[in-house]
Amino acid sequence: PENYTANSSYGANLNLLFNRLYTKVPPSGFGLGSTGHAQNQVNGLALCRGDVSSQNCNTCVIGASKELRERCPYRRSRNLYSDVNFFGQIDNKNKFSMTNVQAVENNPTLFNEKVQELLSGLSNEASDANPKFYATGEVQLDTFTTLYGIAQCTRDLSNVNCKKCLDVAISGLPNCCDAKRGGRVVGGSCNVGFELYPIVGT
Repeated sequence: PENYTANSSYGANLNLLFNRLYTKVPPSGFGLGSTGHAQNQVNGLALCRGDVSSQNCNTCVIGASKELRERCPYRRSRNLYSDVNFFGQIDNKNKFSMTNVQAVENNPTLFNEKVQELLSGLSNEASDANPKFYATGEVQLDTFTTLYGIAQCTRDLSNVNCKKCLDVAISGLPNCCDAKRGGRVVGGSCNVGFELYPIVGT
């Protein structure tokens, strides 16, 4: 993507977009917007996890926009904003995974099956007429062990595209997190994760 200058119309529109997202996102946890016209139009969105408070969401959105500017100064296309209207489209390109380095010791094959089962259920729940496109759940593995899961989409997607996005993310877990005690696949449109400790409220 091409660059822009600080005093350009694009730069001014980007500042305006960030200011709108700061106020629009925290109350509901999601917001999108466009500012400017033609080649100077900026489109952006921000999403906070479904259980995050408005105050923490606000802090996160401000921090993320600041970090984007520091890491990618004067670039016209980033994960949070773009000069291309990407609303409603599944973003499968901007994706990364995080893995708990600890391995599952007892019956890793069964553990992997339980992860898939839990997250598939959460994919259905998050994408099925759920206004936040967000679901969490847990399953008891044994007397002392509980598996926790999370699934979430950006709310510009349709229910069908949310489900597609989550299912692709879940299918990527074996590549990063096979037989691991936790893992996450995070993309521009959705994310899934599992851990052997509570994810929500952390």
